[in-house]
Amino acid sequence: MSERPYVTLSCAMSIDGYLDSAEPHRLAMSNADDLDRVDAVRADHDAIMVGASTVRRDNPRLLVRDAARREHRLASGRRESPAKVTVTASGELAPEAAFFTAGDGPRIVYCPVERAQSLQERLGDRAVVVGLGEDCVTMSALLDDLAANHGVRSLMVEGGGSVLTQFLGADLVDELHLVIAPFFVGEAGAPRVVRPGEFPWTAHRRARLAETLQIGDVVLLRYALSERFGTRNGHGRNSDAGWETVAAERP
Repeated sequence: MSERPYVTLSCAMSIDGYLDSAEPHRLAMSNADDLDRVDAVRADHDAIMVGASTVRRDNPRLLVRDAARREHRLASGRRESPAKVTVTASGELAPEAAFFTAGDGPRIVYCPVERAQSLQERLGDRAVVVGLGEDCVTMSALLDDLAANHGVRSLMVEGGGSVLTQFLGADLVDELHLVIAPFFVGEAGAPRVVRPGEFPWTAHRRARLAETLQIGDVVLLRYALSERFGTRNGHGRNSDAGWETVAAERP
């Protein structure tokens, strides 16, 4: 069996731990310089993953924005942007979503086995649908399939809260990029970064803080969550996109 992909979990939250507001429109947690850093991290991974609720709510394109980074990927024999991955329990995904129409890279959708055929028929050639599990898709099985059948060695997970909770609760994350926005949300109905659950890191097993970085008015906390930390793509901390340098040079 192929080694599981290296997993980088990336998210931004308010000071009081919210991913977003309860309003229909998305609340920007980051700033332009940090979004550029995120773009660089994306460019350094084989695939990007979000949950189906994020696809429906935010309609993300999940593409590498910077032209130089796209050219660098092409020069190294890769597509302009990483493959896109999502997971759905209900199968409620619109073929017109930007996830499926923006860019020309592979799109992989995971769902329970019983929903796979109908979802594949609805999405057509816009995505490859993979049925895993009877009632739900485990993140462990998803990672195994990405490695064995899609050649994915590194995966960047960008949300939402349910997906983040599943990866963290299953101890499948190698590094966590947590950005803190300089404000509070304070809304009872707003989504939290993680949902209630049992996590490997407790007061008796603390996560290791590997790096802190101020980026304008936000702060990046980079945590090492496994022994594989820093070995993405087999190059140690040598990031193809050079995001550490990009972020550090900005005011």
